[in-house]
Amino acid sequence: MGVVQSYPGGLPGKEAPEASPAFGRVSLLRQIGNRIGAALLVIWLSVTLTFVALQVVPGDPLKLIMGPGAILTPQAIAVLRQQFGLDQPILYRYANYFVGLLHGDLGLSYRSQQPVSSLIAGQVLPSLALTGAALLLAWALAVSSVVISARRNRVTESIGRSVEVTLGSLPDFWLGLILITVFAFTLHWFAASGGGFLAGLVLPAAALAIPLAGFLAQVMRQSFEDALDQPFALSARARGLRDWRVRVRHALPHAALPALALSSWAFGWLISGSVAIEEIFARRGLGSLIFTAVSQRDFPVIMGSVVLIAVLYVFINLLTDVLAILIDPRAVRAAEGSA
Repeated sequence: MGVVQSYPGGLPGKEAPEASPAFGRVSLLRQIGNRIGAALLVIWLSVTLTFVALQVVPGDPLKLIMGPGAILTPQAIAVLRQQFGLDQPILYRYANYFVGLLHGDLGLSYRSQQPVSSLIAGQVLPSLALTGAALLLAWALAVSSVVISARRNRVTESIGRSVEVTLGSLPDFWLGLILITVFAFTLHWFAASGGGFLAGLVLPAAALAIPLAGFLAQVMRQSFEDALDQPFALSARARGLRDWRVRVRHALPHAALPALALSSWAFGWLISGSVAIEEIFARRGLGSLIFTAVSQRDFPVIMGSVVLIAVLYVFINLLTDVLAILIDPRAVRAAEGSA
């Protein structure tokens, strides 16, 4: 009986088949397409669930529109219901809202009778500036804490861990009040509200960033310590690289991936936290707009804000995926292998 010899590289004289670069690109595009499809599904579910939830809220929307004490004839009530589409079945209103949404029409505010898109456009830039500044500051604090204290002496590492746990447990609204008391009322370094663009951004951004930095540092620390024990870090030290360079250039990119994956969640957390922070610091922004709309039950403004936040959340999620691929090219190979 003959013995069949196997060759790991294929038959003798023939090269092993290699993956086509075109196939890799198609696989990566397929992965991106799947993520975009999932993103659209998230937006649709967010809009649908919010629309249904607002429809089952007790109370007549027309009374909310007219305000307390308004006296109208039945004919005027019928005209107003027709004007705002409240005389239509809920499924018709749902379909009509989506058609308008596809055309960029978010409806009219019940209270101000202004287009919701214009109301949001006047508030979204201050909120994005606050959220972006808080996210950058949180990353800077988290990276500094981990790089300085991880795998140092026992005292330094214990202090670093304790500080991170403490900061991560601080309520942002309470921290905002403390920052106002210390830096505005006592030291007079910043104004409690208003001021210039950058000066008025420091305290509210710090109030949002400090608790988030403690959480990100805790997530990043374990990965950072594991990276320091990997062969690439040990070989870098053997080549005579300084400890700081090993930490920043070799260990930090690997440690940042788990925290980077949470950046999309952090964005949503910052948006929700900005509701209280913008009220405390008397700032214009999307958070204060949502707070006012909820208190007044201005349903079109609430819906428009939910749509915008869902779109921004999905965009940030896709952006973090791309950054993770750029930091660690193995994510590309994983995407190709899973196709």
